Amino acid sequence: MDNQQEMTTITLTLNARLEPIRRADLEDAFDEVMKSMGKDIHVTGGGTSLDDNGEAQECDIEIAIADASDENISLIIQLFTSMLAPKGSRLFIHGEDVRIDFGTDEGLAIYFNGTELADEVYENGDINEVFDILDEAVEDIGSIHGVWDGPTETAFYFYGTSFAEMEAALKPHLDTIPLCQKARVVQIA
Repeated sequence: MDNQQEMTTITLTLNARLEPIRRADLEDAFDEVMKSMGKDIHVTGGGTSLDDNGEAQECDIEIAIADASDENISLIIQLFTSMLAPKGSRLFIHGEDVRIDFGTDEGLAIYFNGTELADEVYENGDINEVFDILDEAVEDIGSIHGVWDGPTETAFYFYGTSFAEMEAALKPHLDTIPLCQKARVVQIA
């Protein structure tokens, strides 16, 4: 008797701007939970979709699953929803032509101007300090899940329960921190 079971491949597309290292952290956390539950479900690969300037747009996580039952599919969606699942995320079951849209988190990006501020602002400012201040400002409703250093801007990507609430919590800091002058706030999920 053959103990090899046919594995089904699932592609999970997260509408999240994650660098590959942060995507890998999610993959590792998912694998650990599945292993602890004794499930034959594991990550087999992943990738990050980039736009022309190198900014992440979304990421794919490939998952192999021995039993693609509704219960196991729901478990996968619930687990990613608890970790990070912005609105616009989706799951595709290969071979069954099934697509399930999911996700509840909203996304907010702050793009810091890297070229138009006074030299002393860049010399005296510490983007790591700004990161800590802004992450703490939204700690009850969201957090920073990604960073991007572009040619003329640096971006922080926040995901949480409400874009409007995160924007309101961040606004006082954006109005007073010198490195935040000319920053753009954009809803990304």
